Amino acid sequence: MKVVTAKSAGFCFGVKRAVETVYEEIEKGNNKIYTFGPIIHNESVVKDLQSRGVAVIDSVRELREIKEGTVIIRSHGVGENIYGIMRENGLNIVDATCPFVKKIHNIVKEKSSEGYNIIIIGNENHPEVEGIKGWAQSLINTCVEVIDTEEKAEKYIACPDAKVCIVSQTTFNYNKFNKLVEIIDKKGYDIIVVNTICNATNERQREAAKLAREADAMIVIGGRNSSNTQKLYEICKDECKNTYYIQTLEDLDLQRLRTCSYVGITAGASTPNNIIEEVQTNVRIKF
Repeated sequence: MKVVTAKSAGFCFGVKRAVETVYEEIEKGNNKIYTFGPIIHNESVVKDLQSRGVAVIDSVRELREIKEGTVIIRSHGVGENIYGIMRENGLNIVDATCPFVKKIHNIVKEKSSEGYNIIIIGNENHPEVEGIKGWAQSLINTCVEVIDTEEKAEKYIACPDAKVCIVSQTTFNYNKFNKLVEIIDKKGYDIIVVNTICNATNERQREAAKLAREADAMIVIGGRNSSNTQKLYEICKDECKNTYYIQTLEDLDLQRLRTCSYVGITAGASTPNNIIEEVQTNVRIKF
C-alpha cells in the first residue's frame, strides 16, 4: 500500500505559537494559569494542559469572577471588550492571538470606524468569528453580518448608500469565499474585499484536494470541534468518497482500508504531529 501524508498536515504557525506559549508559562512556574477557551480544538492537548494545572475559562461571566492569575488568549483571538475586563480585574494578559487574525481585528476596527458595514465570511459560532465581531465600532448606519451560505449572501441587504467591507475567517473554504463574494458584489454596493484566509489554510486545502483526487481513501485527522478540519473533510469527501474523519488512531477502522492501494492522510491545524505520525505508522505497518 502507498501511504502519503500531506506536507501541510498538522499545526499551523498560529496554533503552534499559542500552544508553545502555554507551555512556556507553565515552565515559568506561575500559579493560576488560564486560557480563554480551549487553547486549540484538540482534546488530547487540552487534557495534557489541564493535567499541568491550566484551567479553561468558558465564558465572559466566568472571566469577570477571576481576580488574579495569568490569562492566555488563544490563537483565535477575542473581542476588544475582553481585554477591558482582564485589565479591570488586574489579570496578567498573555496574548497568543494569531498575527493573521490580529490583522483582521485591525481591518474591522478601522473600516467600521469609517462607516463601513462589515461582512465576515465564516461560521458565526466559531470563536475566531466571535472575536472579529468584537472589534467592530458601533456607529449609526453601520452593522456587522456573518455570512457562510449562498442563501444568506443572496438575502444580504446593506444600509442605504452604505459602504461594505468583506473579510473572512482565516480557515474558511477559499472557493466558497470567492463564490459568496461574487454573489454580494452583484448587489452593486461600494465594496472593499480583503481576502483574509490564511495562506497556510489555502495551501492545506489545495494539497488535500489534490491528494484526495489521487487516493483510493483519505484519512482526515482533527478535533470534532475544529472548523478547519471539518472543511478539509468536506473538500476531501468531494474528491474521494472513501474519506474518514478521525480524532485519533482509535477512531480508525483499519479494515476499511484493506482493499486500498493508495491512502492519503491530512490533518487540521490543531492536530499534533505525534497523532499524525501514529496514524501514518500504523496504517503502513498494518498493510
